[in-house]
Amino acid sequence: MNQPHQRDINLLFSTRIIRLFCYGFLSVVIALYLSETGLTEKQIGLLFTLTLAGDAGITLWLTTSADRFGRKRTLLIGALLMLGAGIVFILTDNIIILMAAAIIGVISPSGNEIGPFLSVEQAGLTQIIANEKRTNVFAWYNMLGSFATATGALAGGWLAQLLQSGGRTALESYRFVLMGYAIGGLLLLVLFLWLSPAIEITEPASTVKRTLGLHRSRAVVLKLSALFALDAFAGGLIVQSMIAYWFHVKFGVDSGVLGSIFFGANVLAGISALLAVPLAARIGLINTMVFTHIPSNILLMLVPLMPTLPFAIGLLLLRFSISQMDVPTRQSYTMAVVAPDERSAAAGVTAIARSVGAALSPSLTGILFSIPALFNAPLLLAGGLKIVYDLLLFREFRAVKPPEESSKA
Repeated sequence: MNQPHQRDINLLFSTRIIRLFCYGFLSVVIALYLSETGLTEKQIGLLFTLTLAGDAGITLWLTTSADRFGRKRTLLIGALLMLGAGIVFILTDNIIILMAAAIIGVISPSGNEIGPFLSVEQAGLTQIIANEKRTNVFAWYNMLGSFATATGALAGGWLAQLLQSGGRTALESYRFVLMGYAIGGLLLLVLFLWLSPAIEITEPASTVKRTLGLHRSRAVVLKLSALFALDAFAGGLIVQSMIAYWFHVKFGVDSGVLGSIFFGANVLAGISALLAVPLAARIGLINTMVFTHIPSNILLMLVPLMPTLPFAIGLLLLRFSISQMDVPTRQSYTMAVVAPDERSAAAGVTAIARSVGAALSPSLTGILFSIPALFNAPLLLAGGLKIVYDLLLFREFRAVKPPEESSKA
């Protein structure tokens, strides 16, 4: 293991913050912008579907070859795709060209992480930090990213509103936000150029036959991917917009109160990622993932059983205060149990599995919400499936220890 390279760590944290700020910045206005250019709701929906599908394909291709092609090169390509997509979206309202840019480029319609960046950055960070510090670094990496997304969404919405108040048309104001997104891609490109070779694998890449960039860790990664897909499917049943809708219908909560609820919830979720670090050092990564996730999902299942709004909000916030403790531990564990020349591929494959799992379930929630007798079912089903995931994860991986835990045994 190389000694830590502080400049590379600072660069990778900076690119994470800039990127997530840009994703949040754009997510608030991208649908409004496309509507102003003349696209119909169906066309916008199709465009976003193609964006996510194209991202899955491009990300899988880039991340599964990054350890051999070069992590720095892969990050540079991702930045170019982000810059290029931003420029195309600014310059044209032609649906065919926009679809091509959406499929090939990097555009985040949801504000969430998209593209090859997360997987490759995590692999690079793992290369330059000690095993004992990996979970702590990933916790800060996740927390700062969450706060950057929230800040970007706030900034993008207010910038567009202020520009319109100053006399700009809606279309012009949204175009300014898109310009900011493209500038973010350019900043990433510049910062990635400064990364040192320390983030690359330090040993010759194995020449054995690979599947999706994996060789000796293939079985572990595919098993983790199947479990992570189950967890993400359950999470997709209760995406934030759906929970907001549930609160609105169940208790008549208006949008302002909903915004306050979820701002507080996301702050608590970001902080919970940091709380995972001392716990993981004491009881281990797998135990932290499972023993915090199960109580979190019991709380989720209790939310629809609450008789009043304050009780429901209280339980939801309590749930969010421990809900993200499994995120940095999950990422850290995945990086720890695979070979160095498989880390980018492992992160990419597990991320794609989660994306596919999450994409399948929101439509099911819509169906359940449309049946009055099953209105609470998505929250109950999500919590139950997540507990099943926890139990399966514990059974399959409790004996597979990361290096820092094996050395203590």
